[in-house]
Amino acid sequence: MKHELWLEPDGCQTFCLAGAHGDGARALLPEGSKLVWEVEAESYFEAMTRYYSYMDWGEYQTDFPEQDKMSYRELGWDS
Repeated sequence: MKHELWLEPDGCQTFCLAGAHGDGARALLPEGSKLVWEVEAESYFEAMTRYYSYMDWGEYQTDFPEQDKMSYRELGWDS
């Protein structure tokens, strides 16, 4: 699934799913926010791993690997 990174005018960021699954997050973005990066990922863990790499924050760690590594397809989120 496609994920989006939004930069807000105050320098904060929002990283969310693209499409209908991210509508709620994008609705909270302040006016003037800009889409700065998009990435495809098969799971939440993969998305966060790529996000951390993009931001040069080191290795992404999770306390819930069994859940976070489940593919979106396994979770029933085909698109």
